[in-house]
Amino acid sequence: MPASQPLPRYVVITPVRDESAHLPTTIASMRAQTVAPALWVIIDDGSGDDTRQIANDAAGESPWIRVVSRDDRGYRAAGIGVVTAFYDGLEAVNTEWDFLVKLDGDVVLEPDYFERCLGRFAANTRLGVGGGVFHNPMPDGTWKEERAPRFHVRGGTKIYRRACWNEIGGLIRMTGWDSFDEIKANRLGWQTESFSDIVVRHQRTTGDAAGQWDNWVKNGRANFIVGYDPVFLVVRAVSRLTRKPRLTSAGGLLVGYFGSWAKREPRVDDRETIRYLRQQQRRKLTGRPTIGG
Repeated sequence: MPASQPLPRYVVITPVRDESAHLPTTIASMRAQTVAPALWVIIDDGSGDDTRQIANDAAGESPWIRVVSRDDRGYRAAGIGVVTAFYDGLEAVNTEWDFLVKLDGDVVLEPDYFERCLGRFAANTRLGVGGGVFHNPMPDGTWKEERAPRFHVRGGTKIYRRACWNEIGGLIRMTGWDSFDEIKANRLGWQTESFSDIVVRHQRTTGDAAGQWDNWVKNGRANFIVGYDPVFLVVRAVSRLTRKPRLTSAGGLLVGYFGSWAKREPRVDDRETIRYLRQQQRRKLTGRPTIGG
């Protein structure tokens, strides 16, 4: 960041449920940031373990940490539960901000993570959503990058520029919120980017909290809700057969998508963005340039 420019103010919102094994490490990495947040709101989403106490202890030691507690609904609600808890945390934000961050409670960040990410936003005024690239732990102790299109920022580390946040109207309160935000932002002329050289260490493989089958069914359902083209969805499912977990991911996507179609689940009410998404997907299928390159 240029020394002549004032540091941007960012606030972080972290919904957590039963994260006592991972949250302390996330807290430690947040405390080590070279550019500290103006506020970090941790939302305990009805945990049955020591998550709430860990968060409260952290808030007692750091005045920029605030805890919001929600009642236990009795189960983990991946997707919709996260965004509902996120908005409860947003209501607790009472300070000005330039950037809004959705951060998971099971990640580890390098000390200069936010300094470097905010530097990317400073260098590109059309960058609306950004974040680091997830690396997942492997059984042999190494870390493996989680493959995703460059324009897709993982839901566990979303950084939104305020102008972009306002223009997209925030997050949809539906499963699929973490892809629809980028689609709409791109349709409105914003750029979205995962920074390939800025690493986020995920303390467990994506999907492990809910189980891999349930996670892929959820992904298929999310793809239906945000308006994926059915042909593109089928091609995506077939392509998953080349990557582990092969049958789980391919089958889960198909069951989630077409199961939602059979049940006539409601889709997001934004025809222009769905039309834009399907145009991009058809361009991808025919080998033409898209937002994903």
